[in-house]
Amino acid sequence: MIKLVNISKEYKSGVKALTDINLHIHKGEFVYIVGESGAGKSTLIKLLLKEEAPTSGEMYINGVNVTKVNNRRIPYIRRNLGVVFQDFRLLNNKTVYENIAFAMEILGADPKDIRRRVPVVLNRVDLSRKSSSFPEQLSGGEQQRVSIARAIVNNPPILLADEPTGNLDPDNGLEIMKILNDINARGTTVIMATHAKEIVDNLRRRVIQLKDGVIVRDQKRGGYDE
Repeated sequence: MIKLVNISKEYKSGVKALTDINLHIHKGEFVYIVGESGAGKSTLIKLLLKEEAPTSGEMYINGVNVTKVNNRRIPYIRRNLGVVFQDFRLLNNKTVYENIAFAMEILGADPKDIRRRVPVVLNRVDLSRKSSSFPEQLSGGEQQRVSIARAIVNNPPILLADEPTGNLDPDNGLEIMKILNDINARGTTVIMATHAKEIVDNLRRRVIQLKDGVIVRDQKRGGYDE
């Protein structure tokens, strides 16, 4: 599903964000990426999204070497990836329904498919009653649920979640985790970068710990600090 071979990333400033990363994530896994600020979590997510290019090494997604693809192919690679951010990144001038539909529209989906699919994902995140609301009318937890619905509406095989509970209180964070677990149970590979110690400790999955850009632990069903 995802394979990184000797991946390193050094910025022009001289900062070494990642060093010699070797990682294999299988289809259907749920993986936490943990570590202190500056450990390399966000850089790893950006590499997977093709927002950044590695300095060296090779990266494979669904068996395809995506390390040095040209810019024209990046949108096609990203069709395999749904993304959830800490700050939601919703379009404030669009309703909940329109925010989710937009993710299908930019891929050229048939309007009939959009009308069929959007209500389905709204129901999965328990927001059917909020379809006509605008982001500013929603709580933080509701906005994140819209973000998740938008990320999965095109049925991507991989979901990347970058600190998805970081701006939420514990109760809303738990609700988000229930949704992510449900998505994973349906077969989607979930990769979640997080500082949320309690979530990692209580909802144990594979844990990959980064420190100073190096993998220092890769543990099946691990806790945050083990």
